[in-house]
Amino acid sequence: MAGNVSPEATSRNRYIPRGHALSWWMLVVTTGAILITSIDRAILPTVLPGILKEFNLSETAGGVLVGLSFAGTMTGGLILGVFGDSMGKGVRRAWTWAVAVVITVVSAIATAISQTLLQLQVLRFTMGIGTGGMEPVNVAMVGEWWQKEDRGFAVGTHHTGFPIGQFVGPVLIGTVIAAATWREVFLLLPLLAIPVVVLQIVLARRENLRRVNAWIEEHDMTPSVTESELDAERQERPLATAWEAMKLALSERNVRLSVVANFLFLWAETGVVSFLTLQLTREAGLSLAAAAVVAGASGITGWMGQIFWGTVSDHKGRKWSLGILAVGWAITVLAMIFISSGALGWIILIGWGVFRNSPFPVMYASIIDAVPEGASSGLGLMIGIGLGSAGFLAAPVAGFIIQHYGFT
Repeated sequence: MAGNVSPEATSRNRYIPRGHALSWWMLVVTTGAILITSIDRAILPTVLPGILKEFNLSETAGGVLVGLSFAGTMTGGLILGVFGDSMGKGVRRAWTWAVAVVITVVSAIATAISQTLLQLQVLRFTMGIGTGGMEPVNVAMVGEWWQKEDRGFAVGTHHTGFPIGQFVGPVLIGTVIAAATWREVFLLLPLLAIPVVVLQIVLARRENLRRVNAWIEEHDMTPSVTESELDAERQERPLATAWEAMKLALSERNVRLSVVANFLFLWAETGVVSFLTLQLTREAGLSLAAAAVVAGASGITGWMGQIFWGTVSDHKGRKWSLGILAVGWAITVLAMIFISSGALGWIILIGWGVFRNSPFPVMYASIIDAVPEGASSGLGLMIGIGLGSAGFLAAPVAGFIIQHYGFT
């Protein structure tokens, strides 16, 4: 029987797929891009106690500040995500992503030298626009440099940048805080983002994508974006294309359901993460630097969960995988009620890491499956509406609840 199975079929049945060397390199670089987004989202919650103290703010006001970041994320996800399709697939997405990076880097530097609360509020909104646009464009890009048959693996591995950033970010942030102030923490982003964006532009060339697609077809698999599609889109008008891509995305039931599911997962995550460092300093008695490190504990196991569940969804199905993840998510978040020491914080947050980020690449892969022609638009809608609205609403609500009723 084994003699009748082609090497290509055997490759597709493996849980660690084969891919062109350039596909792997693109996966590494885009994972670094997501790591930057992850660190950005970790910065404000981690340094929030210092900001509350300097500006004499309540927890509710702190929640509003976090909410402004997510309002920017909603704006950036919708605008840059939707226009990410119209500006071009494959090689052109790198330039769309570079625009989002420029917005993020400029806002980060300005935040470090901001002097008033109003300036900080405005800059958190503009910084959110940048990072909100970075994610959907980058997810769509990595999907286009891999064969369709292994898309869940590619997106899941790509999104290990989030849990890695959730662990490494707070460690870096804690180190900077120990030596300087919360302002200097924001300068981490330019130092990380500029090398990644240069590498991505150099790697994302048309001839490289052509070589990847030739290899995929030689191994009897399906390219995610073809040369003919790239040539055809040169004749299209960006505004009209963006509108058509958005309508196409919204017409798909799986896209609409993913937006709702994403909103619910992120409502819970934002409620936890926005004040996790504050919980660890108040309830567990940790210093701000120590709490920053413990707050990133979920990243230790998060990267494994991303790869595992993204790959499992290729073989068992997206829906089945999301069902298991939802149950694990609920159980581990409820366990956070019992965080009363640094040791318990480590244990519970490491357990949460197995589930925390894993639903998102599964839903992203589902959207790319459903609307490959409008992948960036669908992801922009999911990230913009789901992440932006959940963050904008959940952080102030969580701050109000903590201020009046406590963390439990």
